[in-house]
Amino acid sequence: MRLAFSTLGVPGLPVTDVVRLAAAHGYHGVELRAHPEEPVHPGLDLDERADVAAEFKAGGIDVLGIAGYARVAAPGDDGPVIEEVRRLVDLARDLGAPYVRVFPGGGHEQTRERADATAARRLGTAAEYGADLGVRILLETHDSHRTGADAIRVLGRVGHRNAGALWDVMHTWLGGEQPSESYAALAPFLGYVQVKDIASADDTTPLPLGAGVLPLAECVEVLSRHGWDGWLCWEYEKRWYEEAAPLDGLLAAGHDHLCRLLNDSA
Repeated sequence: MRLAFSTLGVPGLPVTDVVRLAAAHGYHGVELRAHPEEPVHPGLDLDERADVAAEFKAGGIDVLGIAGYARVAAPGDDGPVIEEVRRLVDLARDLGAPYVRVFPGGGHEQTRERADATAARRLGTAAEYGADLGVRILLETHDSHRTGADAIRVLGRVGHRNAGALWDVMHTWLGGEQPSESYAALAPFLGYVQVKDIASADDTTPLPLGAGVLPLAECVEVLSRHGWDGWLCWEYEKRWYEEAAPLDGLLAAGHDHLCRLLNDSA
């Protein structure tokens, strides 16, 4: 498996410094948070995108994915959501990233069946666009669809290779799934896996990997046992928790912890 981290842990950090941190601490790639407050977002022009891609290439670091905020199950018209996803796909294509992350975002004002149908319809349309550009759109286990069982209700309807799943291990755990259950559900659709650690279900402040309660060893063991050879991406949610320790001081230990888990599961 290959290791990456998300720029959610280093909010606003210039691309040059992101590449430097990844290379210095042994990470193979980076998931880029695509938001206007970040250096990389869909508003960049073609020259700016080319510069970003060149910096990553020069540093020998892959752009794993573009972490967008489109909510494919949200109430409302399809058009604006599909356009938002397309803009993320365009950005991913220009940066050489194979994946785009989207959220479910289904609201309480609609039934589960309606949210599932809305998400499947939008993902199906977006997946066809992504296929033409070589980009896969991943529905993260999150908010209204936090478990693997929730996600496959949508993805099973889509039936398109360019619509897949992003397994956020915190949300499936909070949803009551064991790692083996989450993997069994998501395996046919799995793009990559987001790892993290927290103190408890009531306190999701990010912690160094291995310092909390999430079943990271079990997740890695399940993946290894089934021969899965994709990406593990550390999503350290510093952006939402100002009191959390800076990620740059934790990257080396986090890399070592993931390597130990991989060695133990081999």
